[in-house]
Amino acid sequence: MSSRTPRSAAKNPKNSKKGAAILKAAEHIFARKGFQAATVADIAKKAKVSEATIYEYFSSKEELLFAIPAEIIREYEEKDREILHYIQGAANKLRFLIHRQLDLYDSNPDYATVAMLLLKGNPNFLKTDSYKIIRLAARNYIKVIEEGMETNEFRDDIDPYLLRAMIWGTIEHLVTRKSLLGKPENLASLTDSLFNTIFNGIRADQASSPIRVHVNVTRSD
Repeated sequence: MSSRTPRSAAKNPKNSKKGAAILKAAEHIFARKGFQAATVADIAKKAKVSEATIYEYFSSKEELLFAIPAEIIREYEEKDREILHYIQGAANKLRFLIHRQLDLYDSNPDYATVAMLLLKGNPNFLKTDSYKIIRLAARNYIKVIEEGMETNEFRDDIDPYLLRAMIWGTIEHLVTRKSLLGKPENLASLTDSLFNTIFNGIRADQASSPIRVHVNVTRSD
């Protein structure tokens, strides 16, 4: 697989600086007004371009919305892979990925709002290049979890996809709360608490075997 990931579906890639400015303006407007209330005129005003210029890059307001994650997640995912190469141990790598994901949303509150409140529940977003990039970022978790299982850092009975879903689900819940309520104020400060909770359940050198309880329920009328 190529190390380069697909970029946003911009119609005119010639002036990447102008395209980036339009996307940043759209992120800001969508985060504050929502998708329905935001207009292309609002975005054009924020980006200091004409509406016609925006349509040179994006064919619709929805395409503009869907393109927002492409560049930020592409750079984030590529940097993750670069740094992971220098980190020893699957546990350290897993902590790094959790911290990076929390810090991404902390450092980009407008993007966090767009991602959690506008994109997450939109089925059309699943068909976009931006979503493919997000899947690549998610794949980094699977590789690290599988590495930990192979090196006996993590238990060998883990379902990597379920574990990733648990981590991402927790992070997305925290980000959604922050977008709606403003709390928790510092997501990245929760890195160790989240990591330790997860790691205590998956580390291979458990002090004792997990307790398995089988309950048979007999119904009597």
